[in-house]
Amino acid sequence: MKRTALCVLALPALLALSPVSAKTLVYCSEGSPENFYPGINTTGTSFDAGVQIYNTPVAFERGGTKVIPALAEKWTISPDGTVYTFSLRKGVKFHANKNFKPSRDFNADDFIFSIDRQWNKEDPYFKVTSSNHSYFDDMGMPKLLKSVEKVDEYTVKIVLNAPEAPFLANMAMPHNGVQSKEYAIAMLKAGTPEKIDQEPLGTGPFMLVQYQKDALIRYKAFPQYWAGKAKIDNLIFAITPDASVRWAKLQKGECHVMPYPNPADLAAIRKDPDVKVLEQPGLNIGYLAYNTTKKPFDDVRVRKAVNMAIDKKAIVDAVYLGTGVPATNPIPPTLWSYNKSVKDDAFNPAEAKKLLAAAGLANGFTTDLWAMPVQRPYNPNAKRIAELMQADLAKVGIKAEIKSFEWGEYRKRMQAGEHQMGMLGWTGDNGDPDNFLNTLLGCTSAKSNGSNVAKFCYQPFEDLIQKAKVTSNQAERATLYEKAQVIFKEQAPWFTIAHAVAIKPVRKEVIDFKISPFGTHEFYGVDMTK
Repeated sequence: MKRTALCVLALPALLALSPVSAKTLVYCSEGSPENFYPGINTTGTSFDAGVQIYNTPVAFERGGTKVIPALAEKWTISPDGTVYTFSLRKGVKFHANKNFKPSRDFNADDFIFSIDRQWNKEDPYFKVTSSNHSYFDDMGMPKLLKSVEKVDEYTVKIVLNAPEAPFLANMAMPHNGVQSKEYAIAMLKAGTPEKIDQEPLGTGPFMLVQYQKDALIRYKAFPQYWAGKAKIDNLIFAITPDASVRWAKLQKGECHVMPYPNPADLAAIRKDPDVKVLEQPGLNIGYLAYNTTKKPFDDVRVRKAVNMAIDKKAIVDAVYLGTGVPATNPIPPTLWSYNKSVKDDAFNPAEAKKLLAAAGLANGFTTDLWAMPVQRPYNPNAKRIAELMQADLAKVGIKAEIKSFEWGEYRKRMQAGEHQMGMLGWTGDNGDPDNFLNTLLGCTSAKSNGSNVAKFCYQPFEDLIQKAKVTSNQAERATLYEKAQVIFKEQAPWFTIAHAVAIKPVRKEVIDFKISPFGTHEFYGVDMTK
């Protein structure tokens, strides 16, 4: 096996850095975070790096979707669903570093600052690191928020312009991680505002000690954490993009938890007596998005033709190897409101050719086909899938050129709409269909260089998902979302590939690691036997 620079992170060397009695957990992560500012991130890789450091106002219970108190210990909601009053926890400490020592505990100013820098364009931090607050914008937060008011040091009142059914769950999502306003002011005065995102301080269970891009992230447990010090003392992210190398490290005990194993390695992984394999249905979707604003994909007949030209079952069988199920709808079957009555487009190259002819493309056409450079929870091997798609499309006269870029660049370019066809996917972040149907397919997200990379904005679909947003009755919301899925299939902005099973190989010395339904890897609450 090819040796890499990461071999310096062998477990004995890591343990030597700490007292003998200290517990060090090594997580073989799949990539480097884009940054440590939660407000501009949408990828699991960046969320994983940040959730160790930051807390959100409310949180999801470990391994579940139930909303529980976090920095807000309680809250009230007005009868009309437009006023949320959060009572904040007292005595919550912030981390410190060489640049800054906090003089006060967390309070309402920090909560409001963390919203303001995503919402208020006049805020001096609005453009620091990036002004593309994808998540905040994709969910329509700028228009939804009427006011965010400080009632007193430990009470914040948020007034909405309309009721928003998923709002409380949205406040538990990683992009709402709370940063220190006092730290922000100090760094602004020092002329280095970017340091709050590069050398982050939060209230979370772990403090950042060191970050070396493409090599490692080193954290240590925060002794004054409000919910009690973490059970492990040191947390290391050993950044290891190659799934086979991650598995080799897990076998040797050089890491304890690994994400996204190669499906081909699973049989061997399951046989290892020192490893347990945790798995559960994933709240995810992998897809090929058509840029509906670019020819020829502005024609629904062309999109339908491509859908029918690709052999989905063959792709899922060949690439997911039993770790995924073919996808029909844009939301996973594990999510409420999934429409079981929707039928998938049949694999039918002859019919695809007829549709292309009807669209004036009897001789086919040339297009790009973007494939992600990294493994994702929803797609174990985008390059291989692209090759299989390319071969299928050639049979109906479509010549597809496969393209890829570095992961951060890939996402940025797709959000800007540079592609004709491109693969991406999504893992749900709050257990609500709105997080898929609105964030990935809504008009606001299409127009803001957000996560709607199909640039799909179709009013009959939009009307349904926006009505569902302001409806409090879940059965009524489910009916609206079921109708939206019918329209999605008719309009075909995506070729839906698969829903992957979430699989996490973990060494047996790891105690109580839980798979998150949202795909994030959180290590507070995890212990080790040695």
